[in-house]
Amino acid sequence: MAEMNKKHLSKTAWAALIGKWLFLGIMIIFTLYPVVYTVLGSLKTNAELTQGGGFFPAAWHFENYYQAFVQADFTKYTINSVIVSASVTLLAAATCSLAGFILARKDFAGKKVLMALYLSMMFVSLGSVTLYPIYELLRALKLNKTIFALIIALTGGQAANVFLVMGFTKGIPRELDEAAIIDGCSLYGVYSRIILPLSKPILAVVALFSFRNAWNDYITSLIMTISKPKLQTLTVAVVQLKYSVNAAAEWHIMLAGASIAIIPILIVYLFANKQFIAGLTAGAVKG
Repeated sequence: MAEMNKKHLSKTAWAALIGKWLFLGIMIIFTLYPVVYTVLGSLKTNAELTQGGGFFPAAWHFENYYQAFVQADFTKYTINSVIVSASVTLLAAATCSLAGFILARKDFAGKKVLMALYLSMMFVSLGSVTLYPIYELLRALKLNKTIFALIIALTGGQAANVFLVMGFTKGIPRELDEAAIIDGCSLYGVYSRIILPLSKPILAVVALFSFRNAWNDYITSLIMTISKPKLQTLTVAVVQLKYSVNAAAEWHIMLAGASIAIIPILIVYLFANKQFIAGLTAGAVKG
């Protein structure tokens, strides 16, 4: 009887293992297929793409990348994307760490109301509805024709990131704050010398999220740079590659541009993978 139970358990375990790997395999295929198709499509001719050729290019046309750089001045747009994404990342990490610290450690009048309003905004998808008032506000401040306007618009309120940092900060013992205050630290001293160094894992997560969102953003970047095309980012420039000077759909050139836009974010994920997982794990445990 015991042997039959072991065999039955073994079969159940194997079935569960096969099911798990099958599910993971399907998810990997659905995740990687668009990226692989984009890269391979960028090396095909336009005729191959429009007429439904094979999955792999008949011939490898690396000149598509040269045409993408020449037609769209990708060097300029890449620099714009790097400036915007790096600035948004730094600004988001700084503001989220400060806001999360204050919400976690200090009590003040209207704190509960502020947190309730702030939290409620996380569940309301306003999307593009907010773009016009934001644009009008920046135009009134005479910032709409500067790259600073795009940086501010993409940084936004960072509600989810603020609550991530707040949850992580609550997990840091208050005794450390009290010991620092006894030693003569001010509020900002506690933040800079105690909280900030210990919050590096969760700030790495915030930075990664912010960089990804800023780099991949299209609609906000398009609206904020519509009056100043020279400030456009890489994602906006990629869409413009869809049509050549002859007004014909140049899908191979657009896919080449999309492949170039994918590379930086993949590199960031490759090098920040460990910090990302460590930050999320620490945030989940401490929050």
